[in-house]
Amino acid sequence: MITVTDTAKNKIVELRTKEGKGDNQNIRVAVQGGGCSGLMYDLEFDAEINEKDEVFEDKGVKILVDRKSLLYLLGTSLDFSDGLNGKGFQFVNPNASRTCGCGESFSV
Repeated sequence: MITVTDTAKNKIVELRTKEGKGDNQNIRVAVQGGGCSGLMYDLEFDAEINEKDEVFEDKGVKILVDRKSLLYLLGTSLDFSDGLNGKGFQFVNPNASRTCGCGESFSV
């Protein structure tokens, strides 16, 4: 399962409104090769649920994950920070053995 914090949920709702996205726009989370640690997170709005997607819902937010990415993301929590040390969505991933300084890439 993938969860979202209250802070992340509020930011998702805010961005959905700001970008003129409807309530049918879900959050798609994926893992791609790249970044300084080998794997990178990809996060975007997506209204289409594919047949090979796993769908999770937490705090009213639907999260879509392809099966390949799911192996890397199980147990992950999506958070949002706008503090002095960085701004943006952050992944708290118990599967990551190493993350880069910016938090956008990881390795297992």
